[in-house]
Amino acid sequence: MIGLGKISFMPFVALVLTGLTACASHDEASLSESASAMTGESVTWQVQSEDAVAATALTDLVSVEGLQAYIDEALENNASLQQTLITLRKAQVAIKSADAADNLNVDASFSGAKTENSDANYTSGLTVSWEVDLWQKISDSVTAASFDAASARSAYQSSRDALVASVIRNYLDIITQKQLLAIEQERLGVYENSESIILKRYRTGLGSLDDLDNAKTSSANTRASIALYENTISAAKRTLAVLLGRQDQSLSDFPAVTKFPEVLEPMLALPEQDLARRPDLQAAYYAIKADEANVKVAYKALLPSINLSAGLTDNGVTPSQSLFSNPLWNLLGQVTAPLFQGGALRAQIDDAKLNTLNSWWQYRETLLNAVQEVQNALDNEKAFTQRQYYTDIAYRNALNSAETFSGQYRQGLVDILDLLSVYDTTFNLQAQRVELQYSQLSNRIDLGLALGLGVSQ
Repeated sequence: MIGLGKISFMPFVALVLTGLTACASHDEASLSESASAMTGESVTWQVQSEDAVAATALTDLVSVEGLQAYIDEALENNASLQQTLITLRKAQVAIKSADAADNLNVDASFSGAKTENSDANYTSGLTVSWEVDLWQKISDSVTAASFDAASARSAYQSSRDALVASVIRNYLDIITQKQLLAIEQERLGVYENSESIILKRYRTGLGSLDDLDNAKTSSANTRASIALYENTISAAKRTLAVLLGRQDQSLSDFPAVTKFPEVLEPMLALPEQDLARRPDLQAAYYAIKADEANVKVAYKALLPSINLSAGLTDNGVTPSQSLFSNPLWNLLGQVTAPLFQGGALRAQIDDAKLNTLNSWWQYRETLLNAVQEVQNALDNEKAFTQRQYYTDIAYRNALNSAETFSGQYRQGLVDILDLLSVYDTTFNLQAQRVELQYSQLSNRIDLGLALGLGVSQ
């Protein structure tokens, strides 16, 4: 440390010029500017159906009994989301910590001593110190902390959006499993009815007990499927309960909803869709900005630091006499400049630059994944529509075949195996229709999430 009263002007200028030269080498193109120009607006998107609608939030896509209450509960009590919120608050506290370096520091001291054959002596002191942020190093640290907080805020919003999407998907999944269970119960009723018909035919001398065994085999297999779906429903409710933050995972208050709600297909903002409203992309962008500010801080660590301090001291034989009744004051200015630290400061600069470059590539990876998610969802929407169309045709044909084969069996024209096979095909297609519908509705939620639709804070 060098007192201001003892330093000549020219060496000080030399130190400043050395630092400014070091900082000048950082005058390069901003990676954040490059990132801000990449938001997916130049992508050629697939054509959507005419049924797609404009939306601003995930909750605009679906409305069904009890869902909004579950969403509100999850946003309030989900454990993972609350941890993300704490991370955001810690980042906000870091701003205050960085900003505090630019404030005055005030320290007070008081001591007393007594030795043998002498009077007691009391000393008090008050020191005020301040680092002059001449090179905006502290300001850059605050900027970096602010961008870190902005990144954490966007990450928190991304977690909120993902949580709401998960709640909606799990709600739809429970409805799906209920419908599949109902199909299996209907299938069992048909098989049990077939057993009665076979038994009546056998008693009248038509058919054989082998037919009854085949029907009982199908019934037993269906009962096993029913047990599976009942367990699947319970597991799906527990999954939703965890998202809601509930310890009681029975979810006994789940609405008596058995039909799918309408889930709208979100529309792209044509002619140019911009993914910049995706919070994960925003978080990646702010991370670049924070790292760029940290690069400036690392460069400015090469510059001299200027500290000013003023102090009052007093002493006396009693505590009251030492409390600044006749104090001495001092004023000190100090300039501290790094001369040799084994290349540590330069290494910190290189490390900060690499962190910035790595953040840029993370942003690009996030963008590419976002584009892929949107394209996949658009492609899936088209595929699900086509698959549902042809599955509906197959299901209608299967219903006709089941009716025809049932009549032919009563007339003895076909055996029970043929009839049971037609029934199996019919119920399998009915279940396939339900699963396809769930997949399409869930995919529309995925598309909304991929486009950056979420929930307000």
